[in-house]
Amino acid sequence: MPDIASVSVENIDEEADGQRIDNFFFKRFKGVPKSHVYQLLRSGQVRVNSKRINADYRLQQNDKVRIPPIRVSKGSSLQSIKRMAKPHFIAFEVLFEDEWLLAINKPSGIAVHGGSGISHGVIEQLRARYPDWKFLELVHRLDRETSGVLLLAKKRSALVEVHRQIREGVVQKHYWVLVSGKWRNAKQSVKLSLNKYVTADGERRVTVVSGKSEERKELPAHTVFTLKKHWQNFSLLGAELKTGRTHQIRVHLAHLGFPIAGDDKYGNFELNKQLMKGEQGLSLKRMFLHAGSLELMHPATGESIHLEAPLTGDLKAFLHRLDEENAK
Repeated sequence: MPDIASVSVENIDEEADGQRIDNFFFKRFKGVPKSHVYQLLRSGQVRVNSKRINADYRLQQNDKVRIPPIRVSKGSSLQSIKRMAKPHFIAFEVLFEDEWLLAINKPSGIAVHGGSGISHGVIEQLRARYPDWKFLELVHRLDRETSGVLLLAKKRSALVEVHRQIREGVVQKHYWVLVSGKWRNAKQSVKLSLNKYVTADGERRVTVVSGKSEERKELPAHTVFTLKKHWQNFSLLGAELKTGRTHQIRVHLAHLGFPIAGDDKYGNFELNKQLMKGEQGLSLKRMFLHAGSLELMHPATGESIHLEAPLTGDLKAFLHRLDEENAK
């Protein structure tokens, strides 16, 4: 039975916090039989923080997961995995680069971090393209469908320093977002704590906290929304993240009754279906969420850095179409 991936260690971030270890593997190795995943777990080849764990172990942020070589029998499953593992490299637009940092304009539709040996996200593609780089890590994450500024660190000291700036509120992250509905307030500060949970099929979801519970981990979340423009049925907002929780903007807006256009997790599904089909002359094939700018202090020089990624062509075209419909 051939190896599909070499041994690797993955550091668990906030997004995977609370997920069962078996579901963690199922989502990353979709072509591998579940029986094989359970065999790896029972045999101790999968370890968390260098210790053996059971299949029902729930991951915690900063856990270190040992991912062994994934081996499957020959046949169609193997061919499926090989096709998935074959990288499709993208020429990312570089917004900034020096010996400390790398900032790119991430396209919509690509994950920042793929499954080990199976899918190739931004970080895997860059590491494969620049094998001589001794260090490269994501400073923060963007959802698969979110486009825009993505920052990476090329030195561990840079990663530690920028994370310190994030914790202390030095880093400023601004997004463009189009919502369904007519937003009224010129500026609105939203402070709603979030709770992460995992569905029965292993999907990670987030909801606004309602009530108190000792079993639930409440994550304080703060977003500032600014009205940029509105039409009859849509509003364009600027969103400034004061905290960086998983799906924060999406969940805050959905809770307030203004779901993001095209959001397939928390959005208006009937509206999304109409936009996908291009009904009434309005076509939107993705979630309208774009990381427009990021500001920080350089981790080595202390100089201010402003990174900016303009709206993508498809999002600008959608806004233009709204203007045309509004002028009728």
